Amino acid sequence: MSDWQPRLIASDMDGTLLRSDESVGPATVEELERWHSDGVPLVLATGRPPRWMHGIREVVRHGTAVCCNGAVLLDLGAMEIVDEDPLEPAALEAITAGLRRHEPTMWFAVEYGWEFRHEPVYRPRWDVDAPGVAAAGLDQMTAVPVAKLLARHESMGRDAFVRLVEDVVGDRGTVTNSSTDALAEISAPGVTKASGLAKVAARHGVGPEDVVVFGDMPNDIAAFEWVRAGGGRAVAMAHAHPDLLAVATDVTDGNDEDGVAAFLSTLRS
Repeated sequence: MSDWQPRLIASDMDGTLLRSDESVGPATVEELERWHSDGVPLVLATGRPPRWMHGIREVVRHGTAVCCNGAVLLDLGAMEIVDEDPLEPAALEAITAGLRRHEPTMWFAVEYGWEFRHEPVYRPRWDVDAPGVAAAGLDQMTAVPVAKLLARHESMGRDAFVRLVEDVVGDRGTVTNSSTDALAEISAPGVTKASGLAKVAARHGVGPEDVVVFGDMPNDIAAFEWVRAGGGRAVAMAHAHPDLLAVATDVTDGNDEDGVAAFLSTLRS
């Protein structure tokens, strides 16, 4: 694959494209612009909701974002949602009821895309008192479709908590994690970064064999497996979670060392 070049570049944001201070390094910006000028589109595949994409839009200014772990497709140029695969109320009610029976001290929040609601006892780590963020009762939160359900525990370990959530949710949803906290992210069945990325790739007439994808956390695993199975390149950051490293085709430098740019530069002829 020494002469292989991508026809689509996909990248996670936090811990991957973004440095620890949430900036994008100049070398990364320059490298992405080179590929963009050659007609290679960029897709940001992230757990972030659309309301968190304004900052990166000022840097990238083009392309598509696969938000909320695949549930929402966002046109970055227009800042418009162009597709959604939500978790429906019936499933929300069944999942939250089952989880609370198994672990009464877990708490819930939901992403609607442009807004965020959380139980009063749930402690948000970001967006505290931000516009569109408010406390709500569980019945209110689960009455309408959501992009993503969040379940948090304040004392359990991350891996044990995520396993518990996976066991209870079963095939009623897709469970993943992109945090060092005991925070499980739950999407509709079959909705992952891979499903969202596949939609965008198809719109560009591109298959997984022509995609390079970068990531660092377990919520990138599905995208890595989709690209790797198709013959593309799945590139983990040096500090990536062990489960992601296990399915990577390549490893690059860390996000603070502009690892995305470093790897992309090796692919240019």
